[in-house]
Amino acid sequence: MANYPLEGLLRPPVEYWSMSVSIGAAGICLLSPSTLMMTPSVGYTSATVLTAFAVYRFIQGTRVTRYQRNLKRLPRFEMSSRRIPCYRKHLYLGQGFRWGQHHTQRLKDTMAPAFAKYTRPSRINAWFREFERRMEHTRLGFLAELTSKDHPLNPVRPYPAVGGNPAIHAVELNEKEVLLAMSERVGHTLCMGTTRVGKSRLAEILIEQDIRRNEGPVIVFDPKSDPGLLTRMYMAAKRTGRTDDFYMFHLGFPEISARYNAIGNFSRITEIAGRISGQLSSEGNSAAFKEFAWRFINIVARALVSLGMRPDYNNILRYVTDIEPLFNQYLDWWLPMNGDEGWMEDINAMTADAERQYRSNPRMAKHANPRTEALRKYVEQMQVSDPILHGLLSALRYDKTYFDKLVASLLPLLEKLTTGRIGKLLAPDYFDVDDDRPIFDWTQIIRKRGIVYIGLDAMTDTEISSAVGNSMFSDLVSVCGSIYKHGFEHGMLEGKANVMPKVCLHADEFNELMGDEFLPMVNKSGGSGMQITAYTQSRGDIEARLGNTAKARQVEGNFNNLIMLRVKEKETAELLTNQLPEVEIAQIMTVSGASDSSDTESSVDFTSNTQDRISMLRVPMLEPGHITSLPKGQAFCLLDGGQLWKVRFPLPVEDDEDMPENLQALTREMDKNYHTAENWWA
Repeated sequence: MANYPLEGLLRPPVEYWSMSVSIGAAGICLLSPSTLMMTPSVGYTSATVLTAFAVYRFIQGTRVTRYQRNLKRLPRFEMSSRRIPCYRKHLYLGQGFRWGQHHTQRLKDTMAPAFAKYTRPSRINAWFREFERRMEHTRLGFLAELTSKDHPLNPVRPYPAVGGNPAIHAVELNEKEVLLAMSERVGHTLCMGTTRVGKSRLAEILIEQDIRRNEGPVIVFDPKSDPGLLTRMYMAAKRTGRTDDFYMFHLGFPEISARYNAIGNFSRITEIAGRISGQLSSEGNSAAFKEFAWRFINIVARALVSLGMRPDYNNILRYVTDIEPLFNQYLDWWLPMNGDEGWMEDINAMTADAERQYRSNPRMAKHANPRTEALRKYVEQMQVSDPILHGLLSALRYDKTYFDKLVASLLPLLEKLTTGRIGKLLAPDYFDVDDDRPIFDWTQIIRKRGIVYIGLDAMTDTEISSAVGNSMFSDLVSVCGSIYKHGFEHGMLEGKANVMPKVCLHADEFNELMGDEFLPMVNKSGGSGMQITAYTQSRGDIEARLGNTAKARQVEGNFNNLIMLRVKEKETAELLTNQLPEVEIAQIMTVSGASDSSDTESSVDFTSNTQDRISMLRVPMLEPGHITSLPKGQAFCLLDGGQLWKVRFPLPVEDDEDMPENLQALTREMDKNYHTAENWWA
């Protein structure tokens, strides 16, 4: 069939007829060769040849029937986590095939009205579905339950609830493992698909392999907090003996979560202000307030670092609200090194003078604390050139009412990040020996090849989750910059220079976490060993988050590998289809006609003619409508420089391993509160 322009797979399996005839003739040759005037030896030889021909025709017929059966129902494909293949040089995606011109041809043939019976449910199956709906609440309901069971022995079982068009994957009978070369992962991978079509299952498959490969840290951002993902990550860590390297950070359950200081580690001190002020709006007049907030946070951060204090959200909020204590503390540290010998007596005298002025005329006081006023006057008289001190002085001169207006957008954000148990989670006390929750930072995670699950609880408080996620991304970008310059073993005893790690970063619903700091991450982090796999629903989500079409296209252009599940927007589907070439397919055109005879003496009154003409038509290899009609758990993939693959992911099988009691309680609570883990494949 492959030698002809049209394969003709959508037809009755006529191969079985010739197979039956061959088997019958072989039986006659074997049992009674004389009937066909053959000697026994000739009969036995003929029987052997006919049997071989019958087997050949049976294989051909089976191919046709299997092809037609798959057009309606694909064989179930499931796999437990421990059975997922794991290769050193390749990443397993699922089972599928390389898409070519003949697959486009076959898919086009299935859409012809003449072949509708091969793709649509049979009348018997439709009748039983109607029977089940009618008998659901009657005494015959047990019969409806029997006919609705998805079991191979049920001849009228319902079709899988995966939707879409199963013929898209059924156009190829010979599936094989779809693999992505590990050398291509540094080019980053973008996975797109609408809700409940299998993105989380794909993430589980990829994360499972990254953990088992144990070539570097695995970091997973999960804004929606999927308990199934957390469970499978821990199971993978347990099977590989890496439970000691497993960290669980969850904003929704801070009592058992690991702790993390989003602004406590930095390469440049200006990063602190950038991570916090980056969460503020920069549209319209808000841009000026954002710049002021950045400057003020930077002043506080520089002073804290000079005093040997680790910045955190609590310290920033404390001193943004009231700068006086930080000003006094900084001068108590600075003056013994830079002041005159009698600076203490001068300060005491000026303090006493300020107290007398406050008592005589309180309106003259600019500050509630006379010592602060004395320190300010003393420093102004010295005419020092310390930039940190100058920044503190300028912040101190602001009128309180005017200052509150300038930081009006900053204070609510900081208060959200420091309120309640979340505040202790994001501003950990490093000296609290009674708190056994671990504290981690990205440099530590990268060096020990840790496994980190980050549940941001975005459905509860989107703003906090976004702020924490963006701060973590910014911290990662900073660490990647340091690794790019020095290697991740820089500063270690006997550490090697310029050694790059393999950091596997998975960001589910990354559009909710993305800010301007994500652009340099996808642009430049590949050189530092960062392998980003991002999951989102549509192109519009990226554009809406960044607020700029050019930036959205910039992000998309930096993902070399594209995995496209079912999407509902044509523009999103065109992100893949516009990168594919056009192909030629065969099209049958039926031509018929009749002509009258002009010869009055002829017995022929007219002649008729009917022809089937095959013409070649140039069409896109894939159309957006094919992507919008994909079944759940299936995807098109552009891998290895634009190679198009059709893949389906294995359905999960529950593992029988146990989790610690605290994580079991956590996953039960997540199942109760988060309704994101429905089994769409059931």
